[in-house]
Amino acid sequence: MSTVTRERKAQHALPELPYALDALEPRISAETLQFHHGKHHRDYVTKLNELIQDTEFAELPLEEIVRRSSGPVFNNAAQAWNHAFYWQCLAPAKGRRRPSTTLAKAIDTRFGSLDAFKDRFTQVAVETFGSGWTWLVLERDGSISVGSTSNAGTPIRTHGAPLLTCDVWEHAYYIDYRNERLKYVEAFWELANWDFVNRNYEAAL
Repeated sequence: MSTVTRERKAQHALPELPYALDALEPRISAETLQFHHGKHHRDYVTKLNELIQDTEFAELPLEEIVRRSSGPVFNNAAQAWNHAFYWQCLAPAKGRRRPSTTLAKAIDTRFGSLDAFKDRFTQVAVETFGSGWTWLVLERDGSISVGSTSNAGTPIRTHGAPLLTCDVWEHAYYIDYRNERLKYVEAFWELANWDFVNRNYEAAL
């Protein structure tokens, strides 16, 4: 899934948020989104465009750059992709819901219950050392799994299809929660966009 729009000259553009800056308050503040989306995410996209100019990556879609690159190009491309995916994983109250019947069955089979899945995901998120991401992934064998990646790591490079992610870099939560990552992850569950997760799961099957 390509989540970053393209401009002429094959340059990548910062995607707009799918909701207003204050739409996720009080769990995630407008100030956090101003910095996280408007500065951090924007910087990754800007740096990526600078790095790929006149290179083998200049004409490639973002996902292909992530899969083929290394070093600074990979770091900025993967962070651009991860962030664009993460914004879609969040939604105001009207955009949430619950796992679909088919996804709920897969969650029950793998984790025992939705609550047990959330507990496992939360544990992995809180225990991820340093900066990184926590993911729910549909593996290539059809099973689902929870895991984390460090820094710019992303499952589109090594695993199957990502279904849901939580950004656990400090810039995702420090304004609102300071060093209390657990409180941020608990708030994340109040915003999780299950409509988006369900679509990802159905498309990946």
